[in-house]
Amino acid sequence: MPITRTITIGSKRKTRTKAPAEPSFKRKPNPKGKHLVVVESPAKAKTIEKILGPDYKVLASKGHLRDLPQKTLGVDIDDNFKPEYVNSKDKEDVIKTLQKEANHCRDIYLATDPDREGEAISWHLAKLLDVNPEDNVRIAFHEITAPAIKEAIKHPGPIDLNRVDAQQARRVLDRLVGYKLSPWLWKQVYRGLSAGRVQSVATRLICEREEEIRAFKQEEYWTIECVYTTPEGDAFNAKLAQISGKPAELHNEEEAEKAAAGVRNKNADVVSVTKTKKQRKTKPPYTTSTMQQDAVNKLNLGSKKTMLLAQELYEGIELPEQGHVGLITYMRTDSTRISDEMVKQAREYIGRLYGDKYLVFAKSKEAQDAHEAIRPTSLALPPAALKGVLKRDQLRLYTLIWNRFIASQMAPQIAQSTNVTLQCGEFTLKASGLHILFDGFTIMQPAKDEKKDEEEAAIIPPLKKGDSVLNVKADGNQHFTSPPPRYTEASLIKVLEEKGIGRPSTYAPILDTIQKRRYVTKEGKQFVPTEIGFKVTDLLKKYFDGVINVDFTANLENWLDKIADGHATYTKVITDFYKVFSDELNAANVESSKNKKEEAEVSDVVCEKCGAKMIVKLGRYGKYLACPNYPDCKNIKPYSLVNGPKEVSDVHCDKCGTLMVYRMGPYGRYLKCPNCNANKAIVIDTSIVCPKCHEGHMIQRRTKRGRTFYGCSRYPACDMALWNEPVDQFCKVCGSIMVKKVSRDGTETIVCSNPECPTAPKKSTTKGRRATKKTASKDET
Repeated sequence: MPITRTITIGSKRKTRTKAPAEPSFKRKPNPKGKHLVVVESPAKAKTIEKILGPDYKVLASKGHLRDLPQKTLGVDIDDNFKPEYVNSKDKEDVIKTLQKEANHCRDIYLATDPDREGEAISWHLAKLLDVNPEDNVRIAFHEITAPAIKEAIKHPGPIDLNRVDAQQARRVLDRLVGYKLSPWLWKQVYRGLSAGRVQSVATRLICEREEEIRAFKQEEYWTIECVYTTPEGDAFNAKLAQISGKPAELHNEEEAEKAAAGVRNKNADVVSVTKTKKQRKTKPPYTTSTMQQDAVNKLNLGSKKTMLLAQELYEGIELPEQGHVGLITYMRTDSTRISDEMVKQAREYIGRLYGDKYLVFAKSKEAQDAHEAIRPTSLALPPAALKGVLKRDQLRLYTLIWNRFIASQMAPQIAQSTNVTLQCGEFTLKASGLHILFDGFTIMQPAKDEKKDEEEAAIIPPLKKGDSVLNVKADGNQHFTSPPPRYTEASLIKVLEEKGIGRPSTYAPILDTIQKRRYVTKEGKQFVPTEIGFKVTDLLKKYFDGVINVDFTANLENWLDKIADGHATYTKVITDFYKVFSDELNAANVESSKNKKEEAEVSDVVCEKCGAKMIVKLGRYGKYLACPNYPDCKNIKPYSLVNGPKEVSDVHCDKCGTLMVYRMGPYGRYLKCPNCNANKAIVIDTSIVCPKCHEGHMIQRRTKRGRTFYGCSRYPACDMALWNEPVDQFCKVCGSIMVKKVSRDGTETIVCSNPECPTAPKKSTTKGRRATKKTASKDET
């Protein structure tokens, strides 16, 4: 029988029906047995068992033990969307072990992770182990330390069935979309594609950004940067801001040179000097989302690897003389709260190490949510003490978390900002500088993350209104407006969070899925949509725009939160969603079947089996040609034949001698024999003599992961290799070969390939969306 619970929402009372929790296994408790504690991870189980002592037996469920069936929908749409759970086949041994141990123990505590997923696992465990979910059987902790574990075991509570409903709703929604929409995509494109409530929206964001980039029209503009000196000989920089009281808008080199000539080697009067103090406040400790973003930007770690490393730090590392110790708190959290006890410890630590002036006055917060931010579990374990214990990436992530937490409890940075306005005839110039008075929390930042050197270099010498300064240099700097940048893992996670799409714990699997499905690929750190990604996105926008869009997905996330808080019901949310979704699905089935043949791209290649003109289709590895009379005629051909015989290469197959044809694979084009199906990589010869051995030629190659590079044709006799395409020019300073460097906005420049050469481009320390190319003034020329 279902469990019926009556809850109060405002002044109204509602009756909710729960899925049945009657176990098929009948537990026979042993009054003299141990206490059984069930966690998710085997690593946690060992640590917690040591903490709790000999009266406790701790076992691991190793994740979910029950789920929806794989081969069927598993949701009874006609019965209020009741899910039909089955035991996981690969967890049968785990279930038997837990049930056997349940008969030997006096009572059971369910200590799965403190989130909705963990709550659902506890609910499933309650069914499998014959436990009443409304009894005090659930314990939760946010760090694996002795005090936290012992405190949690003293205060067990019931399973939160609202949170179980919220997780169940998310699972059922994803199942309905996946199992109903994916087969429709198979008919439109090819079998094996998948659609998801969140993953399809993420792909859509990437595709729409790419469309913006392709539609972007680059515009040229110039700025004038000057150097002035005071009578005492102190120099400072200034920038042209206005001409005749209007913004200085310079569109070409001629206009820029005319403006530069108007201020070059002339005196300017100081019109105003403004000095203000600025505070730069610290950021709060990490949440799941901000940790993933910084790990991508600062450590070059993908979101998936970041979460795996964080899981290892949370579950614990074996430390000498201390055993298995959890190093950070639970890593799936939206909260920035820190416990009062930990704040006290942090203040003592900062005061002892850096002095009381680095302490910030913190008001205690009355509002206390269940979770804490991601932080170290103990300040007795600084990163330096774990250098020989943690793996390299573990240590890097732990250091990032440590520094962010300590900095969050420190005083703000204080700086003096100086803004100067200069007037030279009709030209108004602006100069600004920043002088750090107190470093504050930035003392915790690694040197490469600080802007301290740059800020200190921008100090303005003592000036006052009425002073006269002399221009000694005026440069015209050419710029081009650049399109919005492609999404990286960090920027996409940030946008998903801002728009309320998905949850931080789901970001890593979402990004992993859209890459595995080949909807997007990575070029460097940036996501680039594939042809398949565009095709799928266009179809979903055309037929399912009411469901697969940002606003609807974000609104649905809010309703899932309301279920967890007890302000909405599982049945109501799923019913409202399915009404919209089913209407769109029915309409799509009708319309797409009508339009499919009309939209097919017909090629000029004739099928030699039936004489029909072949149509262009999209497959797992790109476009190909197929006979329109399928299934009567199953003939297919490479898409390269669309462009005629020139797409048939002049390379003969090593095995049978047949001329090979071009094919498209996951890493680009390659050669394939139409007779024996032998494959061969395409070798692009740049005709540039190898600068190292002077015998071979530089040819284009690919790494095992598909990344392009240029190497000597005599490899392995010569190991010369470059990431960028070489050109037949050599550096006048160091003599190294020059290469083509392509910036984010597509601008191509010729630079020295030697990173130690003074002329080689340095990594930019500033962030922005404008690419800059500096041109010397005529005086310098």
